[in-house]
Amino acid sequence: MFARKSPRPAVATASLLAGALLLFPPAAASAGGVPHAGVVSADPVDTTPHVLDGIVNAFALAGTTVIVGGDFGQVREAGGSRSLSRSNLFAFDLRTGRVDPRFAPRLDGPVHALAAGPDGSVYAGGAFYSAAGAREGRGLVRLSLADGSPVPGFAAAVRGGGVSSLVLRGGHLYAGGDFTGIGRAARPALARLDAATGEADPAFTVTPGGALGGDLKVYAMAASRDRLAVDGSFTTLDGLRRPQVGLIDIGAARPRVDAWRTESYAAACKEAFPSYVRGLDFSPDGQYFVVVTTGGAKGTRKLCDSAARFGTYSRGPVKPAWINYTGGDSLYSVAVTGSAVYVGGHQRWLDNPGGSDTAGPGAKARPGIGAIDPATGKALAWNPTRERGIGVKAFLPHKGGLLVGSDTTRLGREYHARVGMFPLP
Repeated sequence: MFARKSPRPAVATASLLAGALLLFPPAAASAGGVPHAGVVSADPVDTTPHVLDGIVNAFALAGTTVIVGGDFGQVREAGGSRSLSRSNLFAFDLRTGRVDPRFAPRLDGPVHALAAGPDGSVYAGGAFYSAAGAREGRGLVRLSLADGSPVPGFAAAVRGGGVSSLVLRGGHLYAGGDFTGIGRAARPALARLDAATGEADPAFTVTPGGALGGDLKVYAMAASRDRLAVDGSFTTLDGLRRPQVGLIDIGAARPRVDAWRTESYAAACKEAFPSYVRGLDFSPDGQYFVVVTTGGAKGTRKLCDSAARFGTYSRGPVKPAWINYTGGDSLYSVAVTGSAVYVGGHQRWLDNPGGSDTAGPGAKARPGIGAIDPATGKALAWNPTRERGIGVKAFLPHKGGLLVGSDTTRLGREYHARVGMFPLP
């Protein structure tokens, strides 16, 4: 059943968003680079298209074109009646919500990561064997936004697993996942590639190790000006102890594991979660980053089912500046804008250190999505609500607001199937 529409007309919403985009023209967006002067509205715009099945895992933004990746097959424009076939990837105009009819590549498996590339292109990573009919695109491909075709000259066939995270910095494309190699190079779970050719960079050989639960995987990455943050099911980076989270100095001539380290994720959560870190993101100024986790409620001595802030340039065994517990529900995604730390999963509460699948003293109801004060670590009043489902798997802050991708159809008490956007007021 469709939820009520916003009392604000769609035309007015589109005009508001268009005005924001004129003031702040969006560029190719990536984690840790988009400051907001305030918290986004709790009323989603009415123009975003609907994904009619499956789940949305990733966004990228190139100019005013939003690229959406996940595991789905049908999309529909807001207010439209016609379903459009799209195989795990599509694009739409951020200002109008119109689905791009030219960009309809066929990927035969789910997309887990996206990065907007140069010259009107996008990098897509995931668990697919072919993209747009190109076998050389196994697991990682660069596609033209003009027509969805593979960009000539880029070849980065993934071996032994898939890609879960991508970050583009200058001429380098960082890829993380559970793969064993890319192209001819052995690169367990982490690689840096030439963004033009897809060749593995011989200067970047940082290697995760000490697989938790028997599976070595980089779950998430984010980059600041000179640091790459990685988290996943590892205990070491280049043999140095880094349980589940570490920083790599990418400002050095030859990238190396940074001295930053924490023991905060060394303790075990529930047995079903040998590794429990999930999303992470840098603040726009790169001075701190936030990690979110799953894991099951295990008390406040462990960081299970939590969001935690860490200083990027802190030394010694680093401890979180603050921790916000859900009280037993997973968080999968985080976006840091300077004004807020947005978190998404299938949580019921924030500010809930005393809860264990219950609302403890002081718990704040924040079903499926919420915002945390970056300074205090306490829940902000922003509470649009979201149908919980599996959870939010994708955030993308941009100059006009915040894109949200998930597996459910109600966001901000309205019908927004798997894609929504909260504008800046």
